[in-house]
Amino acid sequence: MTSRVSSATGQTGQAEQADGTVVGEQRRPDATAKDVRRLDRVIIRFAGDSGDGMQLTGDRFTSETASFGNDLSTLPNFPAEIRAPAGTLPGVSSFQLHFADHDILTPGDAPNVLVAMNPAALKANIGDVPRGAEIIVNTDEFTKRAMQKVGYAASPLEDGSLDGYQLHPVPLTTLTVEALKEFDLTRKEAERSKNMFALGLLSWMYHRPTEGTEKFLKSKFARKPDIAAANIAAFRAGWNFGETTEDFAVSYEVAPAAKAFPVGTYRNISGNLALAYGLVTASRQADLPLFLGSYPITPASDILHELSRHKNFGVRTFQAEDEIAGIGAALGAAFGGSLAVTTTSGPGVALKSETIGLAVSLELPLLVVDIQRGGPSTGLPTKTEQADLLQAMYGRNGEAPVPIVAPCTPADCFDAALEAARIALTYRTPVFLLSDGYLANGSEPWRIPEVDELPDLRVQFASGPNHTLDDGTEVFWPYKRDPQTLARPWAIPGTPGLEHRIGGIEKQDGTGNISYDPANHDLMVRTRQAKIDGIEVPDLRVDDPDGARTLVLGWGSTYGPITAAVRRLRAAGEAVAQAHLRHLNPFPRNLGEVLGAYDRVVVPEMNLGQLATLVRARYLVDARSYNQVNGMPFKAEQLAAALKEAIHDH
Repeated sequence: MTSRVSSATGQTGQAEQADGTVVGEQRRPDATAKDVRRLDRVIIRFAGDSGDGMQLTGDRFTSETASFGNDLSTLPNFPAEIRAPAGTLPGVSSFQLHFADHDILTPGDAPNVLVAMNPAALKANIGDVPRGAEIIVNTDEFTKRAMQKVGYAASPLEDGSLDGYQLHPVPLTTLTVEALKEFDLTRKEAERSKNMFALGLLSWMYHRPTEGTEKFLKSKFARKPDIAAANIAAFRAGWNFGETTEDFAVSYEVAPAAKAFPVGTYRNISGNLALAYGLVTASRQADLPLFLGSYPITPASDILHELSRHKNFGVRTFQAEDEIAGIGAALGAAFGGSLAVTTTSGPGVALKSETIGLAVSLELPLLVVDIQRGGPSTGLPTKTEQADLLQAMYGRNGEAPVPIVAPCTPADCFDAALEAARIALTYRTPVFLLSDGYLANGSEPWRIPEVDELPDLRVQFASGPNHTLDDGTEVFWPYKRDPQTLARPWAIPGTPGLEHRIGGIEKQDGTGNISYDPANHDLMVRTRQAKIDGIEVPDLRVDDPDGARTLVLGWGSTYGPITAAVRRLRAAGEAVAQAHLRHLNPFPRNLGEVLGAYDRVVVPEMNLGQLATLVRARYLVDARSYNQVNGMPFKAEQLAAALKEAIHDH
């Protein structure tokens, strides 16, 4: 779903508010119609059993919100099990959406509206819901057995525990079955549409467009037109229920965020989808076929699924039998002249490490995409973490330096993929692209770039001899380097006269022949390190309008929460500077100078202090860690409190 922003004034810089403030109220011309209140922002969380379709419901609400023109940010949250036990706390799946009429950065700290499809969903999420918020519950699911299963001794709908909230008890299942009685469906089949009834109700409450969802349902169930019609009927019934019931006396409007966006054509995009599009774009800009060698693993599998749909762009996807075979095939494709990619998460990186070291030795371009998740081992497959940084930096035998690029938002995954490809192709090296589960599954508006804005990534393959021996003979040396980049030539196998040896044993400088000479090994190790150290990356930009003494340094997906926290602090009169790293190896050349300009440096990370460790070791600064490893992104309010304490800690 795309939308066009025809005029804008750039970023508004408006502080992200702590709650959904009512900024105005109007009444429809019809005196009998319900009140319509205008809000500047809303946070909605859909929660239910993992079989209740909460991810689909949230995704459809998000798509319509994107087409309407709001700025938005999402946080899907679901169990690792394919089908967790029904009605249990571990089986709760949720989808949170934050949308606004201004520039926002996070999915929000706490929902203004909770839609709870069963007792487990209510109990699992009520702790995040602030007093005064609206709670819509499916009363049909609050049976004695269902409540006992999650530890409710008495019904929370009747014992007064929800008196501090705006409670809307709605028999969603009964209403859905009643709305679909004219269809030839069993009760169980009809009940499956209750998520569409809930979506219709919320679409009425917040004046969301409906055409896109109805079109989507017709397309999704094109082979089962009766199911499509039933879901559309349930969706419309939910809308009509909101319009007619007395329990919902007010609906809400959140205006489009026209001032938050530069002029352009926008679409809602998730991090994994943006990354896949970035890889395809990089291959086209490099004029090289794209090859993906991969093995399915959460949360990276969506990239494999998406790229497999784009054979028309010269994309070849190979689902290997395991992680090692996946990267082995990708490295072979790189040797053959493709833009080669392997996608995985932390456990897969462990298996791929030997081949990454081989790619370092062979000095071939290869993109290693790591969508980080909670660990160690299998850990928390569907939760987010930033704990693979040191693995990417050092997780290989020997001195095997690899550049590292980290996107900061879902949409930024597109640009990060292009940047990783630029480095890999220019410097003939494997490159780590460190995303995470929060970015991969979250979504936000993305401005579709114009073709002339994209970088030229074309490379020249070796075509003939490049070295003259003392006797005047012209030969090809596979490790004769470009004096600027230290990159070796890329010779396509089968090119006459360019035959050369490859393998993991140390190579002689220049010729590439096997060498066990100690001095040569020292030279090659230092040369490979110098090539990485010499990669051209932009200087680190610092946002410091007030001459602060405290710098907040982040990387990756902490950008949104950090920026939201910094905005809150500045709105409260605090002086704080912010900088965010995209390049983690090599670091920007001015990083040491930036760090030295501040009295205090705070590094928030979703690990136990990995970037802080690197910064302290490299620059000898007293960088302070602020860490969280609970599988969830930081909350802006939580970060703001921690940063305020750091600012005033003398």
